[in-house]
Amino acid sequence: MLKTKDLTYAYKGQASIHFPDLHCEKGSHWLLLGQSGSGKTTFLHLLGGLLPPSQGSILLGDTALHQLSGSALDHFRGQQIGIVFQKAHFVNALNVGENLLLAQQLAGLKPNLSAVRALLANLIIEDKFNKKINQLSVGEQQRVAIARALIKRPALILADEPTSALDDENSQRVITLLEEQAQAVNATLLIVTHDQRLKDHFDNKIVLESLKSIA
Repeated sequence: MLKTKDLTYAYKGQASIHFPDLHCEKGSHWLLLGQSGSGKTTFLHLLGGLLPPSQGSILLGDTALHQLSGSALDHFRGQQIGIVFQKAHFVNALNVGENLLLAQQLAGLKPNLSAVRALLANLIIEDKFNKKINQLSVGEQQRVAIARALIKRPALILADEPTSALDDENSQRVITLLEEQAQAVNATLLIVTHDQRLKDHFDNKIVLESLKSIA
């Protein structure tokens, strides 16, 4: 279960942004819609423990994420939260397969080469296993980022614009894979996007119309 209440965040020198309360049951799939500038990425970073809220609470299961800090927060996020960033960050000295094996290790899991290859095959990029990240197209890098988030079988999967660089066919494949992988481990899935192609695919939707600021 993912639950937030009275969540706000303030960038330095700016008014606080107030976000809607969430109550996402374990295993449910959600779409967070909003145009650029509506606060979607900030909301995702709060939910993923990448930003500390100014006020309010974030619960993932029985853990109060907003009360964790330092190594405890890093450890929890590493094991329980998989994040697909809009702009992926990889270890460029490693190839695709090594980046995914490293993600398993950082999550405290035993490296599983078969699982890595199977996930890459599902994303139609198994042949990129030995390629360096800078040898991939933007769309291929995005799919590797999705694989990295999924490989540790997290309790919460957060995806920031996962289809932005993909055509219709690959967009559908990625969304299907995210849903299938989330279902396989009964993870809560929340996809943040302005991609209107996804709007009719999800029953559970949250729409950020505009930034709601409070003094």
